[in-house]
Amino acid sequence: MQVHVVDNNVEKAIKVLKRKLTKEGVFRQLKEKRWHEKPSDMRRRKERQARRRLRRQMARARARTTR
Repeated sequence: MQVHVVDNNVEKAIKVLKRKLTKEGVFRQLKEKRWHEKPSDMRRRKERQARRRLRRQMARARARTTR
């Protein structure tokens, strides 16, 4: 991942980098890996993420069809 610094504006480049890392889910992964997670909790979290992903896809599909 690369971020270009324009006109020596490092603060803006840091903001752009943080936004890209957040969008990629890097911060979430770091937070998840900080502590041990029981297998049952991991399974529950993955199911919850799958449901959230499905809801987003359904909402996007509805938004596309209403246009």
